[in-house]
Amino acid sequence: MTLLRLKAEDTDDLQAIAAVLQDAVVPMREMMFQPAERRFVLVASRFRWEDAPGERVEGRIYERIRCGIRFEDVTGVRVRDIDQRRRGDMLSLLTLAAGDGFIELVFAGGGVIRMETGGIVCHLDDFDEPWPTQWRPRHPDADAADDADADADDPAENAGGDGGGGA
Repeated sequence: MTLLRLKAEDTDDLQAIAAVLQDAVVPMREMMFQPAERRFVLVASRFRWEDAPGERVEGRIYERIRCGIRFEDVTGVRVRDIDQRRRGDMLSLLTLAAGDGFIELVFAGGGVIRMETGGIVCHLDDFDEPWPTQWRPRHPDADAADDADADADDPAENAGGDGGGGA
């Protein structure tokens, strides 16, 4: 098993990291803006898509692994449709998006964290050991055959215990 270490410096790189992080489970308590360092950090439990190519296979065991993500040169952070007082909540990351002067973390349910940035500088580092899960994330646009055997992926169950220490 290889631990991923990725760096993004442009939108193409960021989209590669977004693909790796699709369906990652992010505990609210594991996200932090560090204004003095101009940094936003988070810890996520990501699905190991690189080891799960192709279609869902009944009975197959997949894996999740914890990773740290940090965004540098962040000058401000705005949050939409996320209750920041609910620190125990788990969020499901759908994608990352970037535009002129910002990067967004887009979550299921419509929540968005928008980081104002001077440019794209993002690092992803896997850590810890992966753990097994029988749940492969599913998406509404999956083909009809996949929809017939849809499962209920519980993010809290797949988060790998209590999520560990704060970011």
